[in-house]
This record gives sequence, structure tokens and C-alpha cells, in this order.
Amino acid sequence: MKVECKISTEYKEPYAVLHVNKMTQAIAEIISMLGKEGSGSSALIASKEKKTYFIEPEEIALVRTEGRDIVCYDKLKNRYTLDKPLYEMENILDNHFVRVSKSTIINIREINHVEAGFNGTMELVMKNGVTDYISRNFRKSFKERLGLK
Repeated sequence: MKVECKISTEYKEPYAVLHVNKMTQAIAEIISMLGKEGSGSSALIASKEKKTYFIEPEEIALVRTEGRDIVCYDKLKNRYTLDKPLYEMENILDNHFVRVSKSTIINIREINHVEAGFNGTMELVMKNGVTDYISRNFRKSFKERLGLK
């Protein structure tokens, strides 16, 4: 890949132009990283059906592990695969997200309801219909996060 960088005081703000013959994961990550420069954008890179998508965190209902994959579901229940581990996603996502188990992080704004489950767990139903569980180990921090006792 050829790369060229011009530095000049005539540029008021940075801008980039990429000429590519196809979109790759690496190029998508570069675009995302460059888009964040100075804008505060925090779009996540996700894939679905061999296509790359840029998803804003506020569109995400929940992120969890499914088998060996880290996936997220958006408000419309679309399922995307992420390339970052869950612990990194926990650091990237804002304060509207809370961990509810070793394998799940949820957007508290997208909760439909919570109900008591077996063995001290609580079943979590999101507005998009996706369900998960709040484990006993995370129940206390979840309730504190919501201001419940």
C-alpha cells in the first residue's frame, strides 16, 4: 500500500482520501480510526454476511459471547459479529452499558423488563426481544447501577 502524508499550515483541519479497489477489515478500521480524530465519534466495526458495518453504540442493545464469537444485537434485533474481546468492548462502551454476566454487557436504555429466574438469577428481556440472564455475581452491581436496592 502506498501512503502519502502532506503537512501544511494551509489545512484548517485534517482530512483523508483513500483510493481502494475493495473494502477490507483493515481499511474499515483505518476509516473508523480516522473518523474519530477530532470528532468524538465512537462507531464500532462489526460484520454481518461478509459485509462490514459501522454501528453507533447507542444503537446497540446488548453485546455477548456466543460460542467463540463476540456478537452484538442492535435495536432491531440484527445480529453482528465484533472483532474485539468482551473486556475491550466493556471499556469502549459508555456508561449506559453495564455488565450483567461473564458473557454479556447490556445497554440499560434498551431494557424492556427484568424478572426473577432460578438459582438467584434474573431474566433480562430487551426491547428488541433478545433475552439473557443477570448472574448472581453481577446482580448487586446491576441493581446499584439502576439505583435499586
